[in-house]
Amino acid sequence: MSNKKLIIGLLWLLSLISIKAEAQNGFNLPYSQYGLGVSDLPFNMPMAARMGGVVYTRSSNNYINPFNAASYGSIEMESFVFDIGFNVQTCRLTSGTQKAKDADGNLSYLAMGMPVTNWLKVAVGLMPYSTIDYLTVVQTKGADGFTYRTEASGDGGANEVFAGLGFNIIDNKENRLTAGFNVGYLTGKLVKLLSYSSTDTNFINERKAKELRLGNALLDFGIQYHHALGERYTLAVGMNYKPNMKLKSKEIDLIYTYLPSSESLLDTIFPKRGESAETRGLLEQANTIGVGLSLERNGQWQVAADMAFGAWQGLRYTEPEGRTIFGESAMCSGAYSSYALGFEKMVNMDASNYFSRMGWSLGAHMEQGLMYVTTDGGDKRVDRWGVGAGLSLPMRKGRSLLTISVDYNRMGRTEIMQRNCVTFGIAISSCERWFVKRKYN
Repeated sequence: MSNKKLIIGLLWLLSLISIKAEAQNGFNLPYSQYGLGVSDLPFNMPMAARMGGVVYTRSSNNYINPFNAASYGSIEMESFVFDIGFNVQTCRLTSGTQKAKDADGNLSYLAMGMPVTNWLKVAVGLMPYSTIDYLTVVQTKGADGFTYRTEASGDGGANEVFAGLGFNIIDNKENRLTAGFNVGYLTGKLVKLLSYSSTDTNFINERKAKELRLGNALLDFGIQYHHALGERYTLAVGMNYKPNMKLKSKEIDLIYTYLPSSESLLDTIFPKRGESAETRGLLEQANTIGVGLSLERNGQWQVAADMAFGAWQGLRYTEPEGRTIFGESAMCSGAYSSYALGFEKMVNMDASNYFSRMGWSLGAHMEQGLMYVTTDGGDKRVDRWGVGAGLSLPMRKGRSLLTISVDYNRMGRTEIMQRNCVTFGIAISSCERWFVKRKYN
């Protein structure tokens, strides 16, 4: 079987698997009970993780960078780029004196890109957007001798399917200006449950259930400018902009009593007879801007830095008025900012030996204001910081790469909940010349 047929087969197979898989993780993530859950983007993607999350000025002819659509302009004529990445994550949760560990593996992204004309390039792909997966159980013994149990759980996730265009506006020896945009479609199902039960046979077991179904369009714009500083260096500036968007989401709310032995429903408390359990919630994307700056010694190394700012991080979810069946949320949104710095020794396909052709990279990142959790001591800001490193290994033929990355990040604080994670990633970036007519002598 040829490489092209193998790639096409993998693309279709993994697309079907990924679209059917609504949950991306299998371990307890307490912070995921808020909003749309926990997102590890871009640090679950080897392309970004290996440089500490630096993305806004990154572009290449042999991998896809979905975090700035202007980068698609680097796809060369007569070539086809196919990216697929996987990750394995190990996490340790700490809350006060309590600790827990777990691990899981996932598909981190799937993308492909190709040229349409000399000045127009296209890319499509799939990325896990966020995950909800948590289980919290509280048991107390009453004065009557019976045990009362409260169980909060959640499951599901959101995926983003995206398609983008990149435009080469200026492309000469000294200056290169590209622009682009992505249209994303957010899909998935998120389920949250809150159950009350007791060993008292006269106690009426009750459950509150919320199901959120996503099907929303997202939009972002990007621009990159590269300027030659003499013959050896190139200075690059990149920017990504996400506009404010208000999106409706479908929500189903239920409160009912049930039999603990069979989990069968006894009586519906909410909604009342004649009312619909289905309603519309609100998803809102904040005006968010990310900017990057990089300096490259052509073909040898580059150093890059990113900053991003928004009124809040990611998509903010608001329940419909009068439908907060779980009570007021302990999470509120606030100012968000992120910073990343990375260094890369670049791959040199023309080097005389394999070790000289290899590339390596490292970086660090910090995010402030992922969320704000209300506690007895007031609102506590949840931040994240980490470091990453990686290797880029050229394949035997063509310009294809095998990328191996590792990222460590710490999220939260021990007095509420701290998550320490190590993510190992591997990605294959296949870049082949598909549109060249072969000549025979």
